[in-house]
Amino acid sequence: MARTVSAPLAPPLPRVPVTPQQRATTHMIAALLLDYPSEDAFATRLAAARAALSGPGAPPARVAAAITGFLDEAGERGQRAMAEHYVAIFDQRRRCCLYLTYYAVGDTRYRGAAILAFKEALAAGGYELTGGELPDYLPVVLEFSARSGDEIAQALLTSHREGIEVLRAALAGTGSPYAHLAEAVSLTLPEVDPATAQRIRALVAAGPPTETVGVTDQLPFPTTPVRYAPGGPGLAMSTQETRA
Repeated sequence: MARTVSAPLAPPLPRVPVTPQQRATTHMIAALLLDYPSEDAFATRLAAARAALSGPGAPPARVAAAITGFLDEAGERGQRAMAEHYVAIFDQRRRCCLYLTYYAVGDTRYRGAAILAFKEALAAGGYELTGGELPDYLPVVLEFSARSGDEIAQALLTSHREGIEVLRAALAGTGSPYAHLAEAVSLTLPEVDPATAQRIRALVAAGPPTETVGVTDQLPFPTTPVRYAPGGPGLAMSTQETRA
């Protein structure tokens, strides 16, 4: 009888009470550190993240401990090892994709519409992409959440909670340092209700949809070429809307 091999479901995490500023700090740190650890930005991002853990709006202890876990492991491994690990994890494992729509629709004919919905959500919040990133790239969504504090950003994250939890489970299952960052983000989101938990279990077991729209043996949108500047902005205020 055929068996389905899948990543184990990570234990559910309780929601940690956070202020809007603490959530923003956590999401901006995760946005920076979940991007590719390039040689020119690696040390700068680690230092900035560590400083933010003791600055205004620092995350609560449970969240800070998760982020510190990543910083310690990443610092010990070094930039080159972390870059190699990043590619091996995020570009070669279906359950470790950083593009949220991939968990919902996979590489199917519906992917374009799902990505467009993210782009329109960013525009509705008054932001637009400044680089070549796709709008469903988790670091972009987290940066949107950190910069805007908008309900739209929170809706994007909570409506794709299944994907975030599958990512967290897969990262934890491989012992990746990036599991700490997925945990930190998860701790700032609402607790998972029973219905969502059931959907997460199904997605962990089956993986993202596999219908393909092209002939390729790679994930549909490789993460390696994506780059943020050392400061990390992947978003800019829309030219059509200005926030106070």
